[in-house]
Amino acid sequence: MAKRKRRSRRRAAFSVLNALEAYVYASILTEGVAGTSPVGLLTGKTDLSSKSVTEHAVTSMITTGHQEISLGDIMTEPGLAFSTMSANFQANLLPMALAGFTTSISFRVGKRLLRGPISNINRNILKPALGAGIRL
Repeated sequence: MAKRKRRSRRRAAFSVLNALEAYVYASILTEGVAGTSPVGLLTGKTDLSSKSVTEHAVTSMITTGHQEISLGDIMTEPGLAFSTMSANFQANLLPMALAGFTTSISFRVGKRLLRGPISNINRNILKPALGAGIRL
């Protein structure tokens, strides 16, 4: 019996436009939920805290540093960070959904309209220079 040939697996190419689209979605989510960019979420300063203030015999809690939530804030004050993020999510749900919808439509239409130039760049510039692993 003849030995079967194994099909070579094609490596999936890295698409710059798909990565850009994913970053835009991540930016929409982090801006709406944490109030900062994806980079700011990872590298932002840790300044989230709450303190009690007594004024006219009324004690109230004041939260500071809640405008931008970072990963450090989530690690040091998880309850306060998640409650702030959930409040931001509820307040920004509709704008985030609208931004996600328009981003989806924009990338879909843009890729379709620019199909020829994108193919030309992939074929004549990126493939000879970088190989088959990266495409626009």
